[in-house]
Amino acid sequence: MRPRTLRTALATLTASLAAAGCLTAAAPATAARERPPGNACSPAVSLTGYADTLDKTTHDGAYVGNLSALAGDRRGAVAALSDRSSLFRLDARTLEPRDVTPLADENGAALDSEGLVVDRDGTYLVSSETEPSVRRHSRTGEILGRLPVPDGLRTAPAGGARANGSFEGLTLLPGGRTLLASMEYPLAGDPADLVRFQTWQRTGRGDFRLGAPYTYRTDTGLGVSETTATPDGRLLVLERGFTAGVGNTVRLYLAERRGTTLGKTLLADLVHCPSLGATARQPQPNPLLDNFEGMTVTGRTGSRLDVLIVSDDNQSAAQTTRFLRLRVRV
Repeated sequence: MRPRTLRTALATLTASLAAAGCLTAAAPATAARERPPGNACSPAVSLTGYADTLDKTTHDGAYVGNLSALAGDRRGAVAALSDRSSLFRLDARTLEPRDVTPLADENGAALDSEGLVVDRDGTYLVSSETEPSVRRHSRTGEILGRLPVPDGLRTAPAGGARANGSFEGLTLLPGGRTLLASMEYPLAGDPADLVRFQTWQRTGRGDFRLGAPYTYRTDTGLGVSETTATPDGRLLVLERGFTAGVGNTVRLYLAERRGTTLGKTLLADLVHCPSLGATARQPQPNPLLDNFEGMTVTGRTGSRLDVLIVSDDNQSAAQTTRFLRLRVRV
């Protein structure tokens, strides 16, 4: 999603994620707002490093930016999806590009690709927020099929979704049987802090059929830029907003099912992370912040997860392609 083109909307709307219910918005806890010492962003999250090495670079003629999603790939790689129809495979340790695969729709047109899952057979599930859609692509980019999408989630006038505000996040829950896509903004007629999520269930043939829909409530003025499943089946939810002249707000939540709803717990407001010397090209409340959109879990040690986050620079001179490495206690 390109929030620079939606600054007014981000100031008035809210978006959110949910995998199995409705998330009740919670105000950031006092403990999370206070700045802990060292590299801690909060009692639950610490910043272990950041990297701007891919900013404004190219690989095999493709611009390495506009990155909107991350997913763990095989053989020590991380897949990084550009919303301009490029899929990069990065070295998981150095983040250097290994290869790039162009993507397109059935007519050869570019995708507004926002969500990414590497399925267990090595194929890619890619969501686009234009229709919206979820397509399956081969390792070399060919379209292998599409998942069904409820009419109500389609962009207007077919459904109630706004353009550039539908399937922003995509994640596969542990076990590989449930796929979840998160809308970025509310449907027409929904409350301004409520967004829809759609799930699919894997069939015995390996395809996906429509599953249960859910809702999630966001903090005021924020939208959901990414959702990632944790190894125990909960969700990491990235809420993000932008205010001109002020900068970005980025909050990381843990969501879990409570009956038919999802409750959310603030893990960290990233404004409280140490900057570690990072600089910003536009006003920011913390120079570390940018337009963070992609997230994946890269490792686990007990109750602590290694989480990689990336920003979408919108191919703008005022923004940066920046990776954050976080240690998250869940």
